[in-house]
Amino acid sequence: MHNDNVTTINELKVLVENFVKARKWEKFHTPRNLAESICIEAAELLEIFQWNLENESINDPITLDKIKEELADVLIYCISMANNVKIDIATSIVDKIRKNEEKYPLERSDEFFKR
Repeated sequence: MHNDNVTTINELKVLVENFVKARKWEKFHTPRNLAESICIEAAELLEIFQWNLENESINDPITLDKIKEELADVLIYCISMANNVKIDIATSIVDKIRKNEEKYPLERSDEFFKR
């Protein structure tokens, strides 16, 4: 059974890589095409929330299933991008969080939302 508690990022990377290779899609999975696909799928995720009241979408099981599918599409393309350009996802996330900690220090966190 796959879930966040037992499935590693590497296992997901291999799963996505095998899926792409089995279909011979590597020639279509250029960095540009993958970046475009990430944006397209993210827009489809956003569309679910269009015109909804706050939290309305996540309370409907059918809509929640759509959210899961679109989020999975976004993540699959992100993993494909990482595979394609040889990025270690865990290292990238940790590095970015560290940069964000410097850019947005905890002691100033309230300031970033005052407008």
